[in-house]
This record gives sequence, structure tokens and C-alpha cells, in this order.
Amino acid sequence: MSRYRRAKIAGGTFFFTLTLADSKSDLLVRHIDRLRAAYHAVRTRYPFETVAICVLQDHLHALWSLPPGDTDFSRRWQLIKSAFSRALPGAPTRSSSKRAKREKGIWQRRFWEHAIRNDADLARHIDYIHFNPVKHGYVSRAADWPHSSFHRYVARGLLPPEWGGDRCENTDDFGE
Repeated sequence: MSRYRRAKIAGGTFFFTLTLADSKSDLLVRHIDRLRAAYHAVRTRYPFETVAICVLQDHLHALWSLPPGDTDFSRRWQLIKSAFSRALPGAPTRSSSKRAKREKGIWQRRFWEHAIRNDADLARHIDYIHFNPVKHGYVSRAADWPHSSFHRYVARGLLPPEWGGDRCENTDDFGE
């Protein structure tokens, strides 16, 4: 089996996608408070900046900037995934390898990351994150999805309320 090599850029900014093992699950939004608590606890212990985030039913996208000299985003995601999963029942159809490793089978084992290269790349990924609930058909306007940093961007004047839709009514601020 090949060994995947993660990007090691100290203080880098990265785009991530993490996905539940069951693509039909809604665990992330059904247990959003548990996810927020896990996220906050890890961010307190291992600081990072959440540039943008959107949590959907079965996956999430996030953009993080790590502190100067720090490369360990994998440990942070491992801790977030573990803390979120801890009190949830395991998937009923876990593989023998997942059972042997004491994995609950809630998350896909790996996640996808992309090192942000420049300001244009950053802007593209922020837009992708904020438009994702519209893309997946959960809402018709970015402003209607509650689990997104889009609302923080609007509140700070970085995006107009009608971006990705016609107006902004929700002020949920996940991640900060």
C-alpha cells in the first residue's frame, strides 16, 4: 500500500474536505453542537485560524491558517473527528480493520487537503466553501445555510448579503 504524504508548510493556509463514511448521513448537522464543541476544544489547545468553513450534512469544508512554525493540521483533524465521534454509536457495518483499530466507522479515514498558493487561490476556495450548500441543493441562497462562515463575512462587510442569493437573514457564526 502506498503511503500518502501530506504537505508540510509551516504556518501555511490549507483547504480541507472531511467526509462521513455514510454519504446519506446527516450526523454533522444533527449533532452540530457536538461538532462545534470538539472544534472549539481542539482550537483552544492547538490554535489555528478558521478563514472559512461550511458544515453540510455529510461533509465539511474548511480553510485554516496554522500558526508560524506549525505544520500539524492532521493531528488537529484527528482530535476533532475523535471528539465528535466519542459519544456517538458506531456504524453498524464497520469493517474488521475498523473494529481492530477501534474506529467507529463514522468518518472516512482520510481527508483531502490543498495548500493555498496565492490570494486568487484563497478567494476561489472561500467562494467555493460559501457556495457549497447552494451547489448541493440544500438551499437556494448562501445566506439560508446556517452552518457557514458566510454570515461572518457579511457581518464584517467582506461579502454582500445577496452574494450567492438575494439577502442574508441568519447570523450563525461557526468556528470563531
